[in-house]
Amino acid sequence: MIKVQPKYLKRYAQIAGLLVKYGRRDLADQLKVEGVPIESDENDAQDPADLARDLEEMGPTFVKLGQLLSTRADLLPPAYLDALKNLQDDVTPVSFEEVQDLIEHELGAKVSNIFESFDEEPIAAASMAQVHRATLRSGVGVAVKVLRPEIREQVNIDIEAITRIATVLDKNAKFARKYDLLGIAESLELTIQRELDLRIELKSTQQIGAMIEEYPDLIAPRVYEDYSSASVLTMEYISGAKVTDVSPAVLIDLDRSGLADQLFDAYLKQVLVEGHFHADPHPGNIMLTHDRKLAIIDCGMVVHVGPQTRGHMINLLFAISEGRGEDAGREAEKLGRKMVHFDSEGFRHELTQIISEHQNDTVHRMPVGQVLMSMQSAAGTNGLRIQHEIRMLGKTLLHLDRIIEVLDPNFNPAEALKKKSSSVVQRHALEDISFNQLFRSVLETTDLLQHLPHRINRFTELLSENKIEIKADAVDEEHLVQGLQHIANRITVGVMLAALVVAAALMMRIEADWTLWGYPGIAMILLIFAALSSFALILRIMFSGYRRT
Repeated sequence: MIKVQPKYLKRYAQIAGLLVKYGRRDLADQLKVEGVPIESDENDAQDPADLARDLEEMGPTFVKLGQLLSTRADLLPPAYLDALKNLQDDVTPVSFEEVQDLIEHELGAKVSNIFESFDEEPIAAASMAQVHRATLRSGVGVAVKVLRPEIREQVNIDIEAITRIATVLDKNAKFARKYDLLGIAESLELTIQRELDLRIELKSTQQIGAMIEEYPDLIAPRVYEDYSSASVLTMEYISGAKVTDVSPAVLIDLDRSGLADQLFDAYLKQVLVEGHFHADPHPGNIMLTHDRKLAIIDCGMVVHVGPQTRGHMINLLFAISEGRGEDAGREAEKLGRKMVHFDSEGFRHELTQIISEHQNDTVHRMPVGQVLMSMQSAAGTNGLRIQHEIRMLGKTLLHLDRIIEVLDPNFNPAEALKKKSSSVVQRHALEDISFNQLFRSVLETTDLLQHLPHRINRFTELLSENKIEIKADAVDEEHLVQGLQHIANRITVGVMLAALVVAAALMMRIEADWTLWGYPGIAMILLIFAALSSFALILRIMFSGYRRT
């Protein structure tokens, strides 16, 4: 039973009402909220659009919850997912006086001293923040994003109420544990707390801008750190129109295939190479500017992906694009948490069917994002909990697919993935090479060299004392001894070559009069000799293997 505190009372009642209205009376009953009657109109229609509207009316926390649920194809039917993807967050703006007070408190100066002009009417107003046009004293046009006063306090109350309810349900309802409602609450808290600190969005905007510098037709707004804080973000104002609102006459004059290719490649780079990507590329956040470029704006929602997860993502996307269902299933399993009732064979079979159907039904293009969303549904059915990053990737590619279809209806994301596979793998590998990783490799090699003599001595002692037992159905002793000699010889040569490499690396730091290519000559000779000898040893091992076969 949940003990009610006055500040949570309204939220408990609203959440319980939602559960009843949309078909989960059993979960609502599990709450047993003290003093909160659970009522529902029997005539309430279970229309997915009604759920979206109800969440909008409950405020920013529940709008974010709806957006998060829109990635859970394993939890909600497709109609609900579609309704939640289109959640709007337009509300009545706060007064200019409140905005002015907040800016002056955060930046420590009067608005009239910071800005040459500041529009009192916002150009956009959402339940968490609103945006005003302004001009800096330097004459630069900017957009100023300001968090709504008291928003943090309200969000914290909502988050705590949701987390308490999820905790109770996790302990008492099998359905809640199966679909990890507590995990959803934790993901919501992490996502929304990041969006409540505009300094994080500032850094994310800088990162996205740096990542797309190599693409001539893609831009991100410049940010002004001196005029920003945790509650205020000042960035370059970019004028333009949503890609989906651009008239056909304008589209005809564009290099549509070039723009689509650059946009898709930029997102591949963000996801698979850099490991952090703009996770909300809906049509309102990708604009066509007056100089015919694509602007990526509103970088508040950025997902970070670790190196290991990134490697599995690469394999998963390539397997999907090439129609390899079994391989895609194996990679997906590495990107999820297996529940007790997990059915690996059933999941792989279902995923193979999904990929096959999309390949057969799609004439010009395979919707990779839609495949990822369908994969999540198959995973949930078969007891696999897909990672949050993969769910967000599916949503991202789904939004991206809509924009690219407007730019170039003939653009095929799956084919683009195949063509770019080698460059993506190469860039991913280069990004993973760093001085720290090389240094760790040297330390591991040194550790190996330190312990290898003892291990070889121990091996030879056991061999000389005839304490090594080899179990085999049939053994040719002469060939066995020869094989052991080959092993010992190659181990010895390998140790010597490793010692040469380490010695050469240490000698690189010693100043010498005689140099080769700017490095100490003796060190370079040792390194070249070790490299050639290693190459010769590899060739000998390969060719001796071929002769045996």
